[in-house]
Parts: sequence; C-alpha cells; structure tokens
Amino acid sequence: MNRGELGAALRALRKASEKEAKSVARSAVMSTSKLSKIENGHAPPSVNDVERILTAIGVSEEVKAEYLDVARAAATEVTAWRLVRQIGIHKVQQQTGALEAQMTSLKIFQPALIPGLLQTPEYIRAVLSRHELGEDILARTIGARLERQRVLHDSTKILHFIITENVLRWRIVTSSRMAEQIDRLTSLSRLSHVNIQIIPFTVEQTDIASHSFIILDGRTVTVETIHAEVNATDPRDVALYVKKFNGFASVALSGDNARAMMESIRSEYLREQETG
Repeated sequence: MNRGELGAALRALRKASEKEAKSVARSAVMSTSKLSKIENGHAPPSVNDVERILTAIGVSEEVKAEYLDVARAAATEVTAWRLVRQIGIHKVQQQTGALEAQMTSLKIFQPALIPGLLQTPEYIRAVLSRHELGEDILARTIGARLERQRVLHDSTKILHFIITENVLRWRIVTSSRMAEQIDRLTSLSRLSHVNIQIIPFTVEQTDIASHSFIILDGRTVTVETIHAEVNATDPRDVALYVKKFNGFASVALSGDNARAMMESIRSEYLREQETG
C-alpha cells in the first residue's frame, strides 16, 4: 500500500464510521486541511498521524495494528525544524501532548537539558527563547508545554528519565533558578511511577552519550538533531535505543542516591547565590 492508497483507506474508514472530517481532525490534534491532504495522498502521514487518526475514528485494535504496520513501512521519518516552525511550535507541543496522554510508558535519555516534562516555567522560557519566537508564540508554546506536564501525575503511566550530571550543571538559568529546577526534580522523583536517574561524572562509561532520545511505549524512538526531528519505528532500530537506554540505566544513580546528588548540587547553587 503506497501513500495515496493509505490516505484513501483512512478516508474510507472515516466515512464508514460516519464521522465528519472536522471532528476527526480535532480529536487527532491536526487541522482539517492536513487531514484532507493525508486522505487525498497529497501529504505523507507519519506513524503518529496515522495512530491519532485511527484513534479518533475509533477502529478496533486489530485494524489499528494493521494500518500502523503499513505506516511503519517508511521506518524513519525526518521533519526539519523549519517545517515545525511553519506549522507552529505550540501546535506541535499540543500534538506531542496528545500522544503522551495515550501512551503507557515513556523513556527519555537527555545529556544536555532537563527533559521538557520536568522543566520549571523559567527553565522552559530560557530554552524556548533561544528559538527566536515572537512573544505571542513563545507564551503559547510555554503554555502548551506546561499543559503537557499534567501527564506526570497520571499514575497509570510509567515515566523513566535518565540525565547526566552535566544536565544539572549546565547554566540555562540563574543559580537560584537552577536550584528551584533541582527542587522540582527532587519532588517529582518521589512519585511512585516516575523514575529519575542521574549518571555522575565519576562513573566509568562503556557507551557514548552522543545525543538525547525518547522511547515511546517501546515502539517509537524520537531523536532531536540540530536541524530536524527523526522518528524511528522499525523494531530493529528501536531495539538499539532500548539497549542503549538500559545500559545507561545500569550505571546511573536512582532513588535516594540520585536525590542526594541533586541536593549537593542544589546546595552549590544556593551558596553561589549567597556569595554572589
């Protein structure tokens, strides 16, 4: 089944469900025009697009699995950040939030920044301000990211974050704000379904922390590069990232040990603030 055939099949499923395009598009967190382009074969749907559309239509799990297999035939999808900006970064945040609301497990490895779901509002603003967004879009994007963080309090989901010590020491905001950010990490780490691990500088490494990546439900991997977002769904590729994640987890601090390290670094920031 090619792109046009997949789009036509999705359109047929929607019509069979007697749901209007506008309603399906709204539930799938996309514009009606985008859904139309997908259905008419004028725009290639991502695996996430297909899953959201099928969920909005309300097909059975068997039908969903069949169509997702077709969508995964194009195993790796690359979306340039310039296209994301054209769509609207705040809209992409909303789409990501919709996916996170449906997921059951999330694994994130991050060697450079506090993961978005764990960021304080001040940290979010500092990160997004580097993208040269207009004030209105910046505010809407911050709001969308904060809205996504509601998923942190859904105890039915398993959320596992691994960060490097570097993440806690990278000065994205002032020392006092960094201390507040670490306070947030410490608090969230006490939630029973949230696991926040830290890889200290002192641990001997057998792998390389070359870039961040996200594993969603063990089926999809997202990698953010300088120019684009890459999504991989081929099970063989996903397995590589799962293996890497598990390797990092095996040498990372967790629980009280991780919190002790966070408290030590937080104290350093507070001392800087007192003497600054």
